[in-house]
Amino acid sequence: MDFVFKLVGFIFIVSIVQSKGNVRDLISVKLNENTIYDCVDIYKQPSLSHPLLKNHKIQLEPSFSISKPKNQVKRESERENIIECPNGTVPILRNTKRYVANAQYWTEKHLNPLTADSHGTHIAGVRTTDQGPYRGVIASLSVHDLNISRDQASYAHIYIGSGIYNKVNFIQTGWMINPSLFGDGRAWSYGFWKGANGAGCYNTICRGFVQVSKTDHLSGPLPQLPAGGERAISVSIQQDKKTGNWWTTDIRSNEPDVHIGYWPKELFDLISKSANIVGVTGSVQASPSGQSPPMGNGHFPTDDDAGSARVGEVKFIDNDFVVKGSDQYKLEKLLDSNKCYGLKDGKKLILFKYGGPGGNSCGI
Repeated sequence: MDFVFKLVGFIFIVSIVQSKGNVRDLISVKLNENTIYDCVDIYKQPSLSHPLLKNHKIQLEPSFSISKPKNQVKRESERENIIECPNGTVPILRNTKRYVANAQYWTEKHLNPLTADSHGTHIAGVRTTDQGPYRGVIASLSVHDLNISRDQASYAHIYIGSGIYNKVNFIQTGWMINPSLFGDGRAWSYGFWKGANGAGCYNTICRGFVQVSKTDHLSGPLPQLPAGGERAISVSIQQDKKTGNWWTTDIRSNEPDVHIGYWPKELFDLISKSANIVGVTGSVQASPSGQSPPMGNGHFPTDDDAGSARVGEVKFIDNDFVVKGSDQYKLEKLLDSNKCYGLKDGKKLILFKYGGPGGNSCGI
């Protein structure tokens, strides 16, 4: 009988320990009804169950350091650190049914930056004209608040990619306003990828992106500022020389950079070794009625840099992993609707200015 009591007591203690362990696994942060982050064991995050990542070994940090872009945008605020997961865990956006359904809807409409012919989209930006190869892109993007309806989206991003015939691989990251997807009208950081067999998605909606940072997440709200305040994010997509994985990093002006995570090379069949095109653009997705939303800061670019949405210094990473200024490349300007949007060359550390109010019949 004494043995039985000891055995029961042992089981009870183990149960308590297991319960405490589960509590850590269930730490969550709720931003709104559609947006909840769960702190998940880094080695048990959903992406690692992707069939192409069966033998993937997590890379905890990249083998490179970032060459910071110089920035003329006054950075009163950068990304908002609203999550602090325990050591050994990472923040993963919870895939609620509504969030997944909305993300699938917007994935079908998302701009293909390599062809720029996605239905209902408009762009203003630049991309390289030669076929690389490239290993990455680094840029500073001004961030703005816009009035966007629930059936529209407006965003600015950097991207890398390759295409052949009707097949494409690409990765994007930047900021986006999409009330339907994110559940509010704020500007959010985001990532998007399309890989082998046409697979891909926003953020971590599908398995693929490997989260490494315990504080900075791939997609989260960017802090709003008082009227007249200016803000920007500096972002990068860079291939790791040792592993071939494509990393994205939150580049900070006065603090250490934060390596958020990466898209494993196994996800791609065209960019597993390098990319053929890199670029930076502002983009919008019109509503089904044809009404196009504002882009950039909602105004046409002017001669005054401070009054325009802008892309600061941009750097490209060549096939030898050497970081070079955009002035060493021939760039193609992209503007498909000068009726609703504009694109102007910048000065000094501003590569270009862009944006516009949108409106009806922007494609005419």
